[in-house]
Amino acid sequence: MYAIVEVTTSGVTESKRIGKTVVEERLAACANIIPEISSVYWWKGAVQEDAESILLLKTKAEKVERLIERIRELHSYENPAIIAVPIEKGSPAYLRWIEEETGR
Repeated sequence: MYAIVEVTTSGVTESKRIGKTVVEERLAACANIIPEISSVYWWKGAVQEDAESILLLKTKAEKVERLIERIRELHSYENPAIIAVPIEKGSPAYLRWIEEETGR
């Protein structure tokens, strides 16, 4: 079983830093970055608007908890948005690649 972990960050620099670290540590096989999004959200009693980035990480389901912990350690936000979504189907060759790269 595999998962995609989505993380909202303060920008491309933070996404690259977190993505590179978790890939090097074999917690994720791949990190994709959507460089800029506009976010509107409640925070501490007020509506906020910010430019942010999205980091998408592909991993094995058994590594999701540790990956979330590591992202929280590396992230600049007090309460980062980290969401894991199971991958139900995919290219068998790609899923094997995730297995190989996160299993080392």
